Amino acid sequence: GNGPSGICLSYLLSGYTPYFKRHSLHPHPILQRKLEEAPEVSVLDQDLEYLSEGLEGRSHSPVALLFDTLQRPDTDFGGTAESVLTWWHEPDRAIPHVVLGRNAPGGAWHSIEGSMVTLSRGEWMGLPDLPFKEWLKQKRRGLRNNRATAEDIAQYYQHYVVKKGLQKNFKCGTVVTSVRKVSAESISNHTQKDLQEDSDSLWNSNENSTEVFQVDGFFKTVEGDKEPFSVCAENVVLATGTYDNPTWLGVKGENLSYVHHQLSALEEAVKSNSVGIMSDPVLIVGAGLTAADAILFAHHCNIPVIHVFRRRVTDPGLIFNQLPKMMYPEYHKVHQMMKEQTAACAGPYECYISLPEHHVLSFGKDKKCIFQDKNGCQKAYKISMALVLTGSNPNLSFLPNNGIDLAMDSDQPVNPKRNPIDVDPFTYECTQEKGLYALGPLAGDNFVRFVQGGALAVASSLLKKANKNPP
Repeated sequence: GNGPSGICLSYLLSGYTPYFKRHSLHPHPILQRKLEEAPEVSVLDQDLEYLSEGLEGRSHSPVALLFDTLQRPDTDFGGTAESVLTWWHEPDRAIPHVVLGRNAPGGAWHSIEGSMVTLSRGEWMGLPDLPFKEWLKQKRRGLRNNRATAEDIAQYYQHYVVKKGLQKNFKCGTVVTSVRKVSAESISNHTQKDLQEDSDSLWNSNENSTEVFQVDGFFKTVEGDKEPFSVCAENVVLATGTYDNPTWLGVKGENLSYVHHQLSALEEAVKSNSVGIMSDPVLIVGAGLTAADAILFAHHCNIPVIHVFRRRVTDPGLIFNQLPKMMYPEYHKVHQMMKEQTAACAGPYECYISLPEHHVLSFGKDKKCIFQDKNGCQKAYKISMALVLTGSNPNLSFLPNNGIDLAMDSDQPVNPKRNPIDVDPFTYECTQEKGLYALGPLAGDNFVRFVQGGALAVASSLLKKANKNPP
């Protein structure tokens, strides 16, 4: 994967090494004291567990909190203290690697509607040693409410790869179809048959011989052909994110052509004038931020909306009840509409009806949609199109058993929020499969500012394995 996790890891594996900047002062006195103990030793070579002990913040990962607070010391308190890290390029410490990705560097940020404003503050979207704000200044643009658009971020990630000289590590237009563990001998024989006969487990584990991972897939050429490739590696890092498979409701008629599972479908429909002010309402299902983005977009285009979601409007688990109003005025507006515009009592906003604590029973061929409330009472509405925006799941079809064996609960599919891949918190190596690492949403880190600590942990672990650590 070549999103923020993959880019950040490539930077760290290319010999870029963080040290504590002498004479800088971190607001956390215990961390400051630990950093002063060995300023000549890079953070990558220090004991990450020791450094991160006692840190608190908005992530469950100690290393994520550590790397975040080293780069943005008091950002959660609205402060703008400078990073306490200084970066040195030490090419002799680089570890040869290749970053495989379907699209340009930046991952899923290229498939998000470009004008969407991010949830996180702009400076939290930045990668090491190239502040996002500075890059935006060069484009002569300010940050609205400290937030950036998805297009800005996608461009920044591409720029970062070029600016830091990482292009040679990136192979774009690549689709990985299989990652398997094989014995080194069987590769030299090139006999796929032997591999299958060897396989005691799904991961082809054979204790007596040296094992490597075989990664198969294809490049998409400019002409549109598929060119197969196969590479072997001692270590593989999974950083494929979570945008691949939108969640389906599993109801009758969901496969009809007017039912969509991506926000882009609404943008396309507006561009082609197939929905507008006079059309039947657009149905939006879900109560997360993507659903809110769809409502804001429809509202902006004066398109009527019916909004269906399972939770109560006051449910503390609802993301809107967790966001500060000042920073997120537009999401606050959606939340207000959800509260005030229920079908039971029409509120001030025309063109929007909310149906809290309802779920979809079926989609009809005649574009009639049937809903049911918590009391079993049913309603039918005629709609122009439906957008089911209830989250997404990673696509790990290239792993044995879809990677389920690697998850915290190995009976359930991998899910970034409910069932991430089980990793060691200080190396991000999979507990079930040595040499395999997982980063970002797959390991339960869902924000760009917090995926970077995982990259630090992986780089630190790989450097120790390669024995390129001085101390």
